[in-house]
Amino acid sequence: MTGSRRAALLAGASLMLLAGANGSAQAAAFGLREQSAQAMGLAFAGAAAGSGGLSSMFWNPAVVTMKPGWNSDFNATLVAPSATITPTTGTFPPLIGLGNSGDIGQAAVLPATYTNYQLSDRLFIGLSGAAPFGLITKPNPVWAGQTYSRSSKIFSLNFNPVIGYKVNDWLSIAAGPVLEYFKLTLRQATGITPGANTAFLKGDDWGWGFTAGVVARLSEGTTVGVGYRSSINHQIEGSAFGIGQVRASLNTPEKVSVGLTQAITQDFRLNFGFEWDNWTRIGSPAIVSLALGRPVTALPLNYKNGFYYSVGAEYDFTPQWTGRLGFAYEQSPIDLSNRSTRLPDGDRYFASVGASYRYSEKIQFDVSYQHLFSVGGRNRIAIVPGEPLYTAPLAFLATSDASADIVSVGLKYRWDNPPAPAPIPVPLVRKY
Repeated sequence: MTGSRRAALLAGASLMLLAGANGSAQAAAFGLREQSAQAMGLAFAGAAAGSGGLSSMFWNPAVVTMKPGWNSDFNATLVAPSATITPTTGTFPPLIGLGNSGDIGQAAVLPATYTNYQLSDRLFIGLSGAAPFGLITKPNPVWAGQTYSRSSKIFSLNFNPVIGYKVNDWLSIAAGPVLEYFKLTLRQATGITPGANTAFLKGDDWGWGFTAGVVARLSEGTTVGVGYRSSINHQIEGSAFGIGQVRASLNTPEKVSVGLTQAITQDFRLNFGFEWDNWTRIGSPAIVSLALGRPVTALPLNYKNGFYYSVGAEYDFTPQWTGRLGFAYEQSPIDLSNRSTRLPDGDRYFASVGASYRYSEKIQFDVSYQHLFSVGGRNRIAIVPGEPLYTAPLAFLATSDASADIVSVGLKYRWDNPPAPAPIPVPLVRKY
């Protein structure tokens, strides 16, 4: 099979895999961090420094230079969230009798693919495909918060070709454009009765952005990486119940990732990670009626910045087997001031475990498990006078209880043949 045919088949497989991507948000707000089976075993600590192998390109495109030859990394993650919203005293009386939300969490499979190709000793190209944003929440059709949400869905696809360059033996840089598809569908009841109609807002758009990054090997066993993903403006066009054709301008958050990998011994490594997501970019997108040419309503999201801190350890038990552990804390951009029934998010902890098996020089299998815990247990929701979501007189007070189990598997494959190791010089024997 020729190289061009292989590349075409690989691209086609990546597109087919991504075609089914739906997201159940497990990073801050409606972001998705589950882009690497290997890195998830470390709670994504050190991802920007390459701890996830080639799949670390999601956090830092300069990782494209860390794998010689022609390589691919295929990942699939099952996210199984669970969340229930229970109304409390203070909710508008006719609403509270409609009961709680039931489990609003919806299981989803998130795919991600990465490929690189080495053009020369210093020049590399790569391509990644992932779903950086996603959300599916679906409460009972009839419940106390139905006037604020009946279902929510956000879907995204992201394609990122990159060029990487090894400046010298210890420093690499990379950058590339991002093409992103974004779609949202939001539904809510038009009234407080069980048979109330459902209003909707839906639309989609393609947008452009870029990624850039640097990886530095500061000393033997110490690697630092910094990656950047730009904000992308989406001019979402679609329709809304009772309004007709609409447009909304939505900016996704830019992301800065910092990673450190430190070898303690030949077989044992510690990893550290930090991520900053500028969710303030999103603001409160205005919903513009195309017929009227002016805003008629808005999405009052008003998110704050998000921060993620992680630490992980990995140990090579044998040349074939590597084990991983990780722990992380995330400060969510959502708190009591902006928490909604669509996304009752809050600060959370993550605990992870994972392993890799190197079947051969060309094939590696990865598997990881992660559990999400809400900090402090339950999160409060207060949609009351003065809160942007509030519609008089439909006050809604509640508590939410959420957790998630996440399982990720990965396959790494090297398409070319690794070079044979250099022969060991035979000692010269002289006869005197």
